[in-house]
Amino acid sequence: MRSFKALAFAISMAIPFTTLTLTASAPLSVSAAETSIYSHMATAHPVWAEHGMVASQEALATQAGVAILKQGGNAVDAAVAVGFSLAVTLPRAGNIGGGGFMLVHLAEQNKTVAIDYREMAPAKAHKDIFLDEKGNAVKKLSREHGLAVGVPGTVMGMELALEQYGTMTMAQVTKTAIDMAKNGIVVTPDLASSLSGLKRRIAQWPSSAEIFYKKDNTDYQSGEILKQPELANSLSLIAKQGSKGFYQGETAEKIVAAVKAAGGIMTLDDLKQYQAIERKPVSGNYRGYQVVSMPPPSSGGIHIIEMLNMLEQYPIGKLGHNSAATLHLMTESMKRAYADRSEYLGDPDFVNVPVDALTNKEYAKTLSKKIVMNRATPSSEIKPGKLAPYESNQTTHYSVVDKWGNAVSNTYTLNFSYGSGLVAKGTGILLNNEMDDFSAKPGVPNGFGLIGGEANAVEGRKRPLSSMSPTIVMKDGKPYIVTGSPGGSRIITTTLQVIMNVIDHDFNIAEATNAARVHHQWLPDVLRVEHTLNLDTRQLLEEKGHKIKVNNSMGSTQSIMVTEQGIFGSSDPRRAGSATIGY
Repeated sequence: MRSFKALAFAISMAIPFTTLTLTASAPLSVSAAETSIYSHMATAHPVWAEHGMVASQEALATQAGVAILKQGGNAVDAAVAVGFSLAVTLPRAGNIGGGGFMLVHLAEQNKTVAIDYREMAPAKAHKDIFLDEKGNAVKKLSREHGLAVGVPGTVMGMELALEQYGTMTMAQVTKTAIDMAKNGIVVTPDLASSLSGLKRRIAQWPSSAEIFYKKDNTDYQSGEILKQPELANSLSLIAKQGSKGFYQGETAEKIVAAVKAAGGIMTLDDLKQYQAIERKPVSGNYRGYQVVSMPPPSSGGIHIIEMLNMLEQYPIGKLGHNSAATLHLMTESMKRAYADRSEYLGDPDFVNVPVDALTNKEYAKTLSKKIVMNRATPSSEIKPGKLAPYESNQTTHYSVVDKWGNAVSNTYTLNFSYGSGLVAKGTGILLNNEMDDFSAKPGVPNGFGLIGGEANAVEGRKRPLSSMSPTIVMKDGKPYIVTGSPGGSRIITTTLQVIMNVIDHDFNIAEATNAARVHHQWLPDVLRVEHTLNLDTRQLLEEKGHKIKVNNSMGSTQSIMVTEQGIFGSSDPRRAGSATIGY
């Protein structure tokens, strides 16, 4: 076994950005899912490492995290370094002007904590803020306007994680990000394409255009250098002063000035009063594994567990991976969970979210009994469940595991790609348009087509409901799968499918990542599928009454699996530029 490890380690360090094919010369005493990692049956192979691993959507950010692990930092130190680095290298989603959720497993205490650094509505916000004089929702106000900007949470969330559970200083973990912003990064084909494709929304703001496009308004080309000196200065203030360097002083003043100039209502006091908080994760059990995920104001954890509870009633493994029978059951479970999301989910500091009821296995059984095996139930016939008293498209996710068994699953976002598109002049900081995640009006879909109700209505200092679903699956009390994804409303179902692919279908983490995905969110009543899903399967689903729509690929999972044979990881091939690297 040692010779195998040595060979794999040598290969992985020699070519860190490739997917490695690893085989064992002798049979190993491991579970079916772990055996498949080494099997010649496998159709994809993960990256292997012995000590620690980082999987993120951008290669330079991954390298920054691995460098921290090599310096002796733990998973939290590395995660914070990745978070700040992505603000430089993946500006459409990585951020310090947005917010998100971090799930941290602490091996020594055998404890998992959830850090909520979701954006908050400014204090003056109210439920009718995005309505015109006739009471109709105005999309632009919640998407490309000063009113769209929620109070950012990323800096406070990263600081909370670092101070409570890290071992390094803010200056240490931000150094690489500052250097990259100051000295410049090489524009990748992915970044060049992204900036060019979203030029209308970004360049409408002069402060953004002067950073992301050349002086003659032409686009940056692949291979050219993009420098962000103002962002470097903002990051340097954070390195020296911590969160005060963002929420107070010159950076705060410039953010408020930019938001107000764009028609917004954010104040210096809104920034000063912002707090990231710890919450108790939601958890459930699926076929002997413990699934730990983010609680409200994320809807993801609750509904992943709710869907798994429904699906546990069926022999999914025997029905087969992505068979029509399996996908039918998954789709029907998705519809029912998303119907519940529309009614019951919101900020738990403002509304009573029935977490225990929604994740209760008996409740799931009542829902699954309504599923007909050979016929799709029209969404019009599905309403939010009656609970018994047993009580973005551009987000980015990354996962980190260290040599001590600590793990971090982090998802954060600006909401839309590049958020509002607005850079606060003089800061280099892109500002979110997270206010669109509130329900502008009950029954009116948001930018991802999600329907919300009064529980997610706009209110001052309230956090909008989110689909972000950083998740850790535990085996025998230890992290087994660390995963999550971007994708707006599709985050929840993407994460669900990675988990099912490993547990139900014995896929290794690379196979689980690469497999074709589907999504249904109750309304609209459409089963969205990737083009790689078998045509015959699609036809069988249509015969059951499902309305199929082939659409863009879904998600960009960054996942790590921890086994007795080492740490295995895989970055989603659906997005260019991502990397999983270990050491």
